[in-house]
Amino acid sequence: MDELTRFRLALVAWAGGGAGADAAAAVARELAGGVRTIVLVEGSSDQIALEALATRYGRDLGAEGVAAVPLGGATNIGRFLDVCGPAGLDLPLAGLCDIGEERHFRRHLERVGLGSGLTHAGLETLGFHVCVADLEDELIRALGAEAVQQVIEAQGEMRPFQTFQGQPAQRERPVEHQLRRFMGTHSGRKALYAQALITHLDLERVPRPLERLLTRV
Repeated sequence: MDELTRFRLALVAWAGGGAGADAAAAVARELAGGVRTIVLVEGSSDQIALEALATRYGRDLGAEGVAAVPLGGATNIGRFLDVCGPAGLDLPLAGLCDIGEERHFRRHLERVGLGSGLTHAGLETLGFHVCVADLEDELIRALGAEAVQQVIEAQGEMRPFQTFQGQPAQRERPVEHQLRRFMGTHSGRKALYAQALITHLDLERVPRPLERLLTRV
């Protein structure tokens, strides 16, 4: 296991609290010298997308000391800011969240002293970028529905997708909505398509939140 992975795991355990939190904090502090920036993202699919896009730009975030850390849900942002922010490791931070979770990020960034009266633009100034509505939505709009369906076919999942489209709750919805919901219907599917969609993405059409986040870090 490389040191950045050890750092990421220790950080998650530290933020999670519990019996092993003190030991995890010691490991995180020991390894923090090799970390230049921590990028806080909502889930593992966001981490995969960010690292895959960086690779397409010829970058290796790990080698650069950039640790993309999944929060396990946006409501955990406060605990991670407590251990990563000024009262904890005090490392440079950036992040990515869905528009529906922006309020959690804004409130806790202000609470730990990283901003006051933060607006959407203020979040971006701090390095925290917001997806509309989420990362899957951003990527679907960037590629277009037809290209996304070609990716689904290449993954051997066109038949399951067509079955999903035929469900009563989905039949009248736009195909873009169907695609987005389909990616969240099976464990591991979001991660699968985070990688696959980034692989097929035209680098001239990178969603703004991802592009600005990578520029920042």
